[in-house]
Amino acid sequence: MTQTYEDFSKYGKEFADTGLKSFASLSKGAQAIATEAGEYTKKSFEAGSAAFEKLFSAKSLDKAIEIQSDYAKQSYESFVAEATKIGDLYAELAKEAYKPFESIVAKAK
Repeated sequence: MTQTYEDFSKYGKEFADTGLKSFASLSKGAQAIATEAGEYTKKSFEAGSAAFEKLFSAKSLDKAIEIQSDYAKQSYESFVAEATKIGDLYAELAKEAYKPFESIVAKAK
């Protein structure tokens, strides 16, 4: 089996095109992750501020403890949900970034 310059040139162009498609997927996925992280930070800050206001206006120690406990529980649940969502976004990013290379890998076999 003889390989010509044109064959190698074709493979090189195909690999470069695939790399660009993969980079575009990575860029899009990274942007989605950054947007999600920014939204979570904003929501978290707003929830913390609201909890602090409630805590500051609490009339008794029992009420203050209740407010703090509710805030801690909500913060934990929000964090776990966000971590799951970010993990899913990273998994999707990896799948999308690999997709353009599937045809090259299939040809190599």
